[in-house]
This record gives sequence, structure tokens and C-alpha cells, in this order.
Amino acid sequence: MSDFAGMEDLLQDFLQEAYDLLSDVDNKLVDLERAPDDRGLLNDIFRGFHTVKGGAGFLNAAELVTLCHLTENLFDRLRNGELELTPELMDVIMAATKGVREMFGELSQMVMPRPADPTVIAALQDALEGRQPVAMAAVAAAAPPAAPASAGSDPDWQALHATLTGQPAGVAPVAPGELIGQAVVAAAVPAAPAVAQPAGAPSPFGRRTADRPGSQPSSARRAEDRGGRESTIRVDTSRLDQVLNLSGEIGLTKNRLTSLRADILAGKNDSETLHALDQAVSQLDLLVSDLQNSVMKTRMQPIGRLFQKYPRIARDLARQLGKDVELVLAGEETEVDKTMIEDLADPLIHLIRNAVDHGVEMPHEREAAGKPPKSLVRLEARQEGDHIVLLIADDGKGIIAERIRAKAVEKGLISEEEANTLDERQSLGLILLPGFSTKAQISDVSGRGVGMDVVKTNIQKLNGSIEIRSEPGKGSVFLISLPLTLAILPVLLVLLGEQPFALPLSLVREILPIERERVQEVGGKETLVVRGEVLPVISLARLLGWPLERYPEYGVFMQTAERSFILSVDSFAGRDDAVIKPLDDFRPKGVAGVTTLSNGQIVLILDMKELLADLGQNPDMAANLRALTAA
Repeated sequence: MSDFAGMEDLLQDFLQEAYDLLSDVDNKLVDLERAPDDRGLLNDIFRGFHTVKGGAGFLNAAELVTLCHLTENLFDRLRNGELELTPELMDVIMAATKGVREMFGELSQMVMPRPADPTVIAALQDALEGRQPVAMAAVAAAAPPAAPASAGSDPDWQALHATLTGQPAGVAPVAPGELIGQAVVAAAVPAAPAVAQPAGAPSPFGRRTADRPGSQPSSARRAEDRGGRESTIRVDTSRLDQVLNLSGEIGLTKNRLTSLRADILAGKNDSETLHALDQAVSQLDLLVSDLQNSVMKTRMQPIGRLFQKYPRIARDLARQLGKDVELVLAGEETEVDKTMIEDLADPLIHLIRNAVDHGVEMPHEREAAGKPPKSLVRLEARQEGDHIVLLIADDGKGIIAERIRAKAVEKGLISEEEANTLDERQSLGLILLPGFSTKAQISDVSGRGVGMDVVKTNIQKLNGSIEIRSEPGKGSVFLISLPLTLAILPVLLVLLGEQPFALPLSLVREILPIERERVQEVGGKETLVVRGEVLPVISLARLLGWPLERYPEYGVFMQTAERSFILSVDSFAGRDDAVIKPLDDFRPKGVAGVTTLSNGQIVLILDMKELLADLGQNPDMAANLRALTAA
């Protein structure tokens, strides 16, 4: 039986607020380490821990109360000037907050936490009694659980980076860095579980849940979709009010349309009635568009909520490695689709850890190269049009493109001839190929099961792209571009005969007429020269196993992360913003989802990556697609 029988809602409320409080404390501890005399920070940290302790006491979680009480007393001694904050003491504090977070994990399993690590308790007591705390190992970076390993995806980064930069381990780069001053980065981590209680229930923190926007019944809170994803979300009440107001306006317009319909059926079809009908339909169109936009905004969350664990991760890893790294955040107010958060967590944490572990140098190496001993890793998010741009940049060693090409040829990933045709951007992109690694050497820092090819794959699942920029001796930048929301996808509608298909507009570069006499065969494959570039021509009909009734007249110049090509089609039906409806029970290969046109016709949204991997060799694909489009 649960240790919290009958208190499930109170426990969930405690965990939601406690996770947020502890994340805030972690970030302020990182700031405090850089400004140890800031009494305001110390007071904020003290109050946060005091609040967590109070909630733990309300739930009778004795071991959590004990750990929080010792740590709170330590903060009190610090803010009163009775203790001096040293790196060793900060390690003890970080170990204590890590222990508190682990106890939260036990509470989430509905059991009372076990006693804290005796080493941590002893170190806290030594510090409170004025003794030097026992020596503690640097706190390991607080990363999420490792993803399943992918074959060939866990490089030995130390050896790999030495190979790519042309520098043996321990040798500093040759020039000070300026690239970091121009580059920025952003990342995300999963938010704490979104939980709530029935309105009016008492909270362990002394408030009632009705005071918080987004409160939901516990049954909804505990519901989880497939894959264990969070199924709840916090929504600002002002946005819900806007949805409610629009719903009311739509109801009034519906009543007006019902009245006009009755008039028309009764034979009243004069110009005044028809004009009133036209106005009502136009009003409904505007209201539905506004409602759709408002509902989409409820899915958007400030990315600052996702940044909250990154300063702690960067600090702990830098301390563990003996490096001096400052993580600079920007663009926390930028909003991102909630559904992207979990898929972004592993790849972005991998990039941040890689920047701290392998991108930046040791302090003595930086000084020898004329750089300041402190390294900078910058993170930023910003919205550009209908996309979110995330970047991660460091002012470290950088990567030499020639070394990447040579390594790819050595491992048989590309031929010597292909390597000679690649420019710098394409060469840097080779890092993202599966198998581009040396033998994996698993450690606490490297080889966590998320290789660069997995980073790329996860970003592509979100219909995004990743680009690498680097300058030897100055640093590296990873730039990620993502759609603003996954619920609405801008698409280009193309036709095969009379059947429309939707292509993601983010992959489309331009539309071209195909003149048959200009198409040439190279190696048995059709190609077309576009502004001096030889591009393969791939028939969408053959790709889908569709009957080729006539030679296609048009081509869509498309570019994915792996290739550029011309997709030949019969005609076009325009551009649209598709509301994606997933196919959960029956999803043929090559289909990302479906949408519906204004005339009710079903349109398949094609997954070009899967189609190109298959290249029309699946005999069941055509039958599956026909079954869907005929539905």
C-alpha cells in the first residue's frame, strides 16, 4: 500500500512546486558561486529551501526534512556572514540539492524517501560546526537518463576532437577566439511533471490550487500517453479566457446562421437575407481562425522553463573536469511548442555537455593561446518568422573541415571523389553521419548513448534542421531551426493526376518546369542541371509506386539534410497550412500524417526521408496509399 494513501493530490501538488523551487535554487547557486557576496541571492536561496522543507514536513517526509533542515542552516550561516563560500563548500551544497532531487524521485513513486547519503550529511554537519567538510568528488552533471545506445553513435570525443582539430590532447589552439561574441545558442530540458489538484484543495505550500492557472483533476494529471510523455500543460488563464470568449462569439454566430438558414428554407432569398448570410459566414471564418490561433498559443511554453537545469549541468560538468565555464542564456521569453520539449531534451543536453567537455579547453591551455581562462558557452532562442532558431556556441578549439573529410574517407563513409566535391558546410555536416566516430569509450561524461547522428535524427523528427559552423582556434556553433508548432505544417500541394499530396514547405527551394530535352541520363539515372549543379530527378509517381500516366511537366527543387534533388510531379494545387492529423493505428511508410482540404478531400502529408530511403521498393506502399486516399 502507498505511503501516501489518501494524500495523492497533496503529494502531486508538492512535487510540482518543489521541482520548480529547486530548479530556481540550483540556478541561483550557480550565480552565487560567481557573486558570493550577493546577500539578495542568499536570501532567495534560503527562502526557497525553507519553503521546500515546510512542504516536506506537511507530508511527514522525515528524511527529506532532515536534509533540507541541515542545508537551510548552512544557507543561514552563509547569509549571516558566519561562513565563507568556498568551491569545496559549494560542492557539498550541490551534493545536498542533488540528494533532495533524488528524494523527489522517490516521492513521485508514492514512497517515503530513504535517508540521505551519509557522506553528504557528514559534510553538512562538518561545515555547520566550522570544520573543513570531508573531501567530496565533484558532483556529476545532472543529465537525464541515457537514451538507448545506437550502433556507432557514441564517439570517443577526446580522440575524435584531437583528430579533427589536428591537435593532440593537452595542446592549446593557436589563436584567441572571437566567434563566440557573434554566436548564440539555446536548449531545452523537460519541465517538471505538470500536476494539479481539485480547485480549493489545500497545498503543502500554504496556498490553494484554485490560485494557480492550469489546475486539473488528478485523473487527467496522472494520465500518460504512449511512451510515458506528460499529458498535461500549464496554460495562462488569460489565454483560456480568450478561447472561452471566442467560443461564445462562435456560438452567437452559429445561432445567426441557423436563423438565416430557416429564413432561406422558408423561401426568403432576397438580397438583404443573402447579404446577411454572407456577413455571418465571413464572421464565422474570422472567429474560427482566431480560435485556432488561440488554441495553438495554449500549446506554447516559454523556453525559459526549459533552460532552468542547464546552468547546473554546465557548472557541475565544468567543476568535474577542472574547467572554468560560464553559461550565458538569452531569449528565455521565446515560446516553443510543448510537444517539442521532450524530443529536444536529449540532443540539446548532449550538445551542451559536448561543448563543455570537448569544445572548450582547460584554463592553462586557453591562457597559452592568449584566451581568457574562463570559457564561454552561449545559449539563445529566438523566433524568426514561422520558425524557432536554437543555437549553441563555444569559444573553444573549433573543428578543421579537412580533418573531417579525411576521417569520413578513412571510415568508408564517403569516397575520395565525393570528399573532394564537398564545401566547408557539407564537410562539417559529415559529423552527423551514423558511424562517424572512433571506438566508443564509455565514461561518466562521454558515451551516454546519444551520438551526433541521433541528435540529427531527433531534430529531423521535429521537421527541423541542424547546421554546424566552426573556425579552428575560435570555436564552434550548432544552429537548429524548428517549426513554430508541430500542429500546423506549411505544405506545398502537388498533383499526380487528380490526386493531391502534401510536401513540407520547409524542404522546398523552388518550382521548375521540366523540359524533357534538358533531362540527361548519368549512370542510368535522370538528372537536370540547375544553375551549374547536377541534380537527380526523382519521379514522385515511381517513388510511391503510382502509375506513371504521362511524363511529369514540373519539378520541385527539394533539399533535405542528406541530399538535394528534383521531385517531378504532374502539377500543383497551391500552398496551404495543414492541420496535421496523425495516423496512430495505420501508418504506411512514407506518410507523416493526413490533412483535409476545404472540399473534404483527404490529403496525405509525405515523409520525404522515409520515401527516399525506400525509393519505391515497397510493393505494399502503393496499395496502402490508395486505400487511404480513397477513404
